[in-house]
Amino acid sequence: MHLHFLGICGTFMGSLAQLAKSAGHRVSGCDANVYPPMSTQLECAGIELIEGFDPAQLQPAPDLIVVGNAMSRGNPCVEYMLDQKLAYTSGPQWLGDNMLKDKHVISVSGTHGKTSTSSMLAKILDTVGYHPGYLIGGVPQDFGVSARIGGTATDGKKYFVIEADEYDTAFFDKRSKFVHYHSNSLIINNLEYDHADIFDDLVAIQRQFHHCVRTLPSNGNVIFPAGDSAVLEVLEQGCWSQQNSFGANNDAPWYYKLITEDGSQFTVLHTNSAQQATVNWQQLGLHNVNNAMAAIVAASEIGVSLQQACDALSSFVGIKRRMEPIYSGQNLTVYDDFAHHPTAIKTTIEGLRAKVGDAHIMAVIEPRSATMKLGVHQQALGAAVVDADQVLWYQNSSIDWRLSSVAKGSPVPASVSHDIDSLLSDALQAISATKSSGRPMHVVIMSNGSFEGFHRLLVDQLR
Repeated sequence: MHLHFLGICGTFMGSLAQLAKSAGHRVSGCDANVYPPMSTQLECAGIELIEGFDPAQLQPAPDLIVVGNAMSRGNPCVEYMLDQKLAYTSGPQWLGDNMLKDKHVISVSGTHGKTSTSSMLAKILDTVGYHPGYLIGGVPQDFGVSARIGGTATDGKKYFVIEADEYDTAFFDKRSKFVHYHSNSLIINNLEYDHADIFDDLVAIQRQFHHCVRTLPSNGNVIFPAGDSAVLEVLEQGCWSQQNSFGANNDAPWYYKLITEDGSQFTVLHTNSAQQATVNWQQLGLHNVNNAMAAIVAASEIGVSLQQACDALSSFVGIKRRMEPIYSGQNLTVYDDFAHHPTAIKTTIEGLRAKVGDAHIMAVIEPRSATMKLGVHQQALGAAVVDADQVLWYQNSSIDWRLSSVAKGSPVPASVSHDIDSLLSDALQAISATKSSGRPMHVVIMSNGSFEGFHRLLVDQLR
């Protein structure tokens, strides 16, 4: 069967295309912007990539067009597809109907930590021989690819870990993606207001999460942090499945105790068991500790022991673009991070500060998500960077408000650049000044997009 993907280079669609290819389909696709790491993965998988949306690519017609949620009316391929009455479906619908119905599905949802938690859970299940399939909105460095079909576990089941996004499905299906996934277990990591381009408020987001909770079987599981009031409000609307919560210091059935302040070592315990085990890993921050707890609880529900889960996480490498070191030398380390929300920015910098102590931390931030570009979170951005020593903000052309207001009210020295060359110059000057003082320095580049190649430009200059 020939499947053609519209919007193939998005993290979800690109991963789905790889699954379809692995399942034996002929796969092709197109997108407006084709760039690594997804373009590299797709090319390595033997998937034909077309840049742009010329309808000629739909002649002759594929057997089925899989439409990404970034596609909208007015797109030349979409208009041709509708005019010619070609067969089409959404990515989540195709995934649910063709890949997930016969599997034990563990969906990982929430505002933050979906990619990290999904990767951790897949790592645990793979380490203990469950051979999980997965689809993750990033590239787990433990596996090297963002999706795989998986195999059969020793208990005869086929397990699948899916990063379950609350964003809408397609221009013709405004339900959240995760309602299509036939979940057996649902992790809800946290809930905050996000996706301001499609949701009016947090209540609207909670409504979609409750729709997902309604799809779980009675023998399924909802796994969540005990103290998250927004998640609890979702469950109070009705939950017909088992509930398992986690937290810190005995405030939930599953809980952790920190050994090190930066979260690189912690002990995991359960109130109804004498067992405990320790995670000693290279990840940082309380947000990653909570991600790990969610993964551990989910794994325990399908027979993985606490010790097995903690041992697996102790060798967990991480995910590309999640505090991924991309340069190191001469008292300087540069990281690439995907932070797309004030809370993600704050917890990431907090974790780094706990690790590096008095070293100089400079954050270089492009507020690129739809919510950030609309200015919904601008009042929270100043507090989010309080643990940095310096912040360079990038005002790209699509931001609808002035970042200068954030810089003026910043609790740490901050500046705003309006073009990449100026930003690069400012970053290099700051690095040079700190290096001359002899103080160790950590530079965190934060964007959920390509940042106009800034990462590569900076590293090239440093080398």
